[in-house]
Amino acid sequence: MQFARSLPRAAGAGNKTWRAYLSTQGPGAVNAKDRIGNGPWTNAKGVTIAKDLADLHGPGNNINKQTALNEKGDPINGRGDQPNQHDILTGSQADGTGFTGDADRTCKNWTSSTQGAAMVGHHDRMGLNTEPPALSWNASHPSRGPDGGCSQADLRSTGGAGLFYCFATK
Repeated sequence: MQFARSLPRAAGAGNKTWRAYLSTQGPGAVNAKDRIGNGPWTNAKGVTIAKDLADLHGPGNNINKQTALNEKGDPINGRGDQPNQHDILTGSQADGTGFTGDADRTCKNWTSSTQGAAMVGHHDRMGLNTEPPALSWNASHPSRGPDGGCSQADLRSTGGAGLFYCFATK
């Protein structure tokens, strides 16, 4: 995950410790929520996203199309924009924990760019309907596509770009 650390620094985001919000599966699995510290978190423009883990994983967090910015402070395309890039890789359940069981939700623990699937969230909190999963920032649906679900083409085909959330832990 060196990329998750170097990209924000290169954009002038300061000398902070950055962690990707990605869970893993299987023996020794890691929960995304356990990687990112305790908060509070702000976006690239200093707007508060959440004050702590309970707030981040509760209904009152401030992740939406206006606040989920890239490392340069620019908005990410969402539903209705071209191209739609609202699918954000997390590999996580709504509470920030990884999946148990045999169904792959992490593109084979982030090692596959073809077969498998990754749980994604919608940074713009918009989906095909108004059911809670469609509106989830971190657990909306698994990736899918003709290459198996984890290729860049697959991610683009359902409204993604292979993006993931990064949080500064301190």
